Amino acid sequence: MATEGQIAKSNRKPKFSSRKVRRCWRCGRQHGYMRDFELCRICFRELANRGEIPGIRKSSW
Repeated sequence: MATEGQIAKSNRKPKFSSRKVRRCWRCGRQHGYMRDFELCRICFRELANRGEIPGIRKSSW
């Protein structure tokens, strides 16, 4: 989990656009981030399994 300082730093506007850090809005994790949902893979899976993300359901075939 990200510290408050890391989250605050990533919220500031960077000097160059390539330095932008995208973080999960729930836990602050920066790796395994999905831009479409603004979530990390772990939080995405938790919310999807609970059915809290509209249009997402667990696949089975």
